[in-house]
Amino acid sequence: MLVSLKKFIANEDGATAIEYGLIAALVGVAIIAGVGALGDSLDTTFQNVSDELTANNTPAGGGGSN
Repeated sequence: MLVSLKKFIANEDGATAIEYGLIAALVGVAIIAGVGALGDSLDTTFQNVSDELTANNTPAGGGGSN
């Protein structure tokens, strides 16, 4: 019985699993933060492209045909 208790106390499988879980959670948080920053950057880029296209699509001299 005493040997079983010593083995149970010395068993570190649960601690290792928790450590891997914490690492996975940190990686997930880093990915979410990176994707969020990339999304904001892409939003700004596409907005700038849209603004340029809108500005360059304005007809010069009133446009239209007679």
